[in-house]
Amino acid sequence: MKTRLQTSLGQQLVLTPQLRQAIHLLQLSGAELEAELAEAVESNPLLDWEEPAPLVAPAAESAADASTERSDAGDATGDWEREEAWTPGGAPPDDEGGDASERVVEPETLRDHLLWQLHLSPLPVRDRRIGIALVDAIDEDGYLREPLAAIRESLRPELEVGDGEIATVLHQLQRFDPVGVGARNLAECLSLQLQALPADAPGRPLAQRIVDALLERVPKIGIDGVATELGCSREDADTALQLLRSLDPRPGARLGSLPNDTYVTPDCVVYRQHGVWRVALAGGHTPRLTIHRGYEQMIARACSADAGYLRGRLQEARWLLKNLEARGETLLKVMRCLVKQQAGFLEFGEQALRPLTLREVAAEVGLHESTVSRAVSRKYVRTPRGTLSLRAFFASGIETGGGGETSSTAIQSMIRALIDAENPRKPLSDARLAALLKAGGVPVARRTVAKYREAMSIPSSHDRIRIG
Repeated sequence: MKTRLQTSLGQQLVLTPQLRQAIHLLQLSGAELEAELAEAVESNPLLDWEEPAPLVAPAAESAADASTERSDAGDATGDWEREEAWTPGGAPPDDEGGDASERVVEPETLRDHLLWQLHLSPLPVRDRRIGIALVDAIDEDGYLREPLAAIRESLRPELEVGDGEIATVLHQLQRFDPVGVGARNLAECLSLQLQALPADAPGRPLAQRIVDALLERVPKIGIDGVATELGCSREDADTALQLLRSLDPRPGARLGSLPNDTYVTPDCVVYRQHGVWRVALAGGHTPRLTIHRGYEQMIARACSADAGYLRGRLQEARWLLKNLEARGETLLKVMRCLVKQQAGFLEFGEQALRPLTLREVAAEVGLHESTVSRAVSRKYVRTPRGTLSLRAFFASGIETGGGGETSSTAIQSMIRALIDAENPRKPLSDARLAALLKAGGVPVARRTVAKYREAMSIPSSHDRIRIG
């Protein structure tokens, strides 16, 4: 046998610190992003706030087109252009922010977020009912603390299922956002997050071995002990441990953190101009984040130690600006797709909301489903119909008699309209509502009507009777 040295050329995806930061920024709500930027400015002397220049209204439609396109980088006019600067601007000049009462929202809980993804998943009705029971059993940190036997008992007597069926649905649920949700212990939570990383992410194989065999002992044995146990170098062990520290041991905790009666600042604005729906990033009056030129110029005059420190902070500042720009581009890309798909919803309301899933949007914009879910989570858009959650543009579908599909949200709107127009002395029963919907080309079972009616907190026909 002969020893040979060979070289090969290939491509690989590495989960760099920049990529981790980009993923982190994308999933933040507007309020969390502001807090994150304030902390970054406080800790990095190379970052600074700069008040934006006055926003100049475009004079013609062509100028409006340029304004919308340039909002991808956070700018709306040429007066705002400056190298290596970012602002969450780009809103149309006539946006007054709207009535503040429209922007009072209830906090989005982890349960809401998981059920939303569950109902958009192409699962059979039986699996969906199992999924609801699993979601109800997940705690606020994102863990499934109850044993599968308890889930099985909670489904009886309506549904008889085995542990294997429950485990299969749980596996589907564990692929939802946030990554790591549905785990039954810390090791499984970290393992789920590791599995979601690229196979060639630095430190991933060793990190998985640590999770499988050494997780509880790591605080006692330290880096040297991990290296000895795994038979690897100290540097490789340190890389794996750093990767584990970057994971989230409580993936569900970040959802539902907003207090009641929270005012939200829209992330995007949808407005109509010359009969065309347009999209821009909101926040045109928010201060800009830019690089402090004074400190940047000090690098050439500083001593080697100080210059090294400043160069490192300068690189961090540039990464942040680039990732903020990427966040804005992703939001616009997703929002433009939503507006394109749901123009009827914007025009006519919920009855015109068409079925739309994360998978469809991900395929159209060329992103992963989890990326679209992060982009949509806890994001809001100001529209002529008020400030809406981006989740409002999604809906599961039900086949119609004409071979098409109608969204469940549209059907709920139809049911509400029929009930609002009914004779209060002879309210419509669920069976009668189902018959009317079927006559209109939307065949829905009576039980489905009852489920939708209860979801809208509408009493039964017996309780809706009014005499006199």
